[in-house]
Amino acid sequence: MKQPRAWQRMLSGRRLDLLDPTPVDIEIEDIAHGLAFVARWNGQTRGDYAYSVAEHSLLVEEIYARIDPLAPVKWRLAALLHDAPEYVIGDMISPVKAAVGPEYERLDDRLSAAIHIRFGLPAKVPATVKQKIKRADKLSAWLEATQIAGFDVAEANRFFGKPKPELIEGLALHLRPPVEVRAAYTARHAALLAQL
Repeated sequence: MKQPRAWQRMLSGRRLDLLDPTPVDIEIEDIAHGLAFVARWNGQTRGDYAYSVAEHSLLVEEIYARIDPLAPVKWRLAALLHDAPEYVIGDMISPVKAAVGPEYERLDDRLSAAIHIRFGLPAKVPATVKQKIKRADKLSAWLEATQIAGFDVAEANRFFGKPKPELIEGLALHLRPPVEVRAAYTARHAALLAQL
């Protein structure tokens, strides 16, 4: 029986094996392009453009810097790349991830490790850093829920936790065309790499 294809060709020309990803097959332009076209909330958001995973990742990195202002630049880069595997596996909402089971998490972990190594990070981010990134991720989800996904504040507090005002003060979501978000993501990645 013929084995099913487990790789995807990227616009850069790279061929990424999803079951055995290698750092040499990963390019930031492919990640930025893919994430700029992957919609958060399965596209169920207000506005003329989908709120993309790339836009979400930029916000998570900004919130992470508020949570840990003295964090080394490499962990800010890890925050920016926290959802990078979604450039090839998409953004599954939590209920779908739970239904799919542990295979999704294993696939995500393999891709994350290859992405981290590609950009000079350890394959596994330390648990303390991962917890802070997760906290920033939840704060981002709270902002998204209340600003563009139709949740009221009480409902968002129930699902994502009540945010500390100083961590979200002045943060407003901006829906932009994918080409703008892709450029912003690539630029932020380059700026962080330059500081390493």
